[in-house]
Amino acid sequence: MSLIFVYGTLKKGGSNHHLMAGQKFLGAARTIPGFRLYDLGGHPGMIPLPGDQAGVIGEVWEVDAASLAQLDVFEGVAEKVYERAPAQLQPPFADRAIETYLYRRSVQGRPDIGSLWRVERHRRPA
Repeated sequence: MSLIFVYGTLKKGGSNHHLMAGQKFLGAARTIPGFRLYDLGGHPGMIPLPGDQAGVIGEVWEVDAASLAQLDVFEGVAEKVYERAPAQLQPPFADRAIETYLYRRSVQGRPDIGSLWRVERHRRPA
């Protein structure tokens, strides 16, 4: 089992939350300062940003190997869209080995959305 920090469409209520089906929600979480979200058009990308003071708000999930492999495909890890990398979180997850997906392409011209991806603003129509 692996621990994953999610911050966008994979969160509860998000348009891609179905990919977390059967996995275990461990709780709300926040990264340490130094990370920021950018709107990539329907989903966010998190990048390291020295000087950021807030960090990013998301959720921690325990996922099995099959789900982790599925998430890697979904996030475009092989195509170098996102990279699965260690996540440095604030308590109560500060001392746990947790990974997240960092966006690896340019965010130039993309809206800076700060610390929180608001799921309710980005739901697919029913």
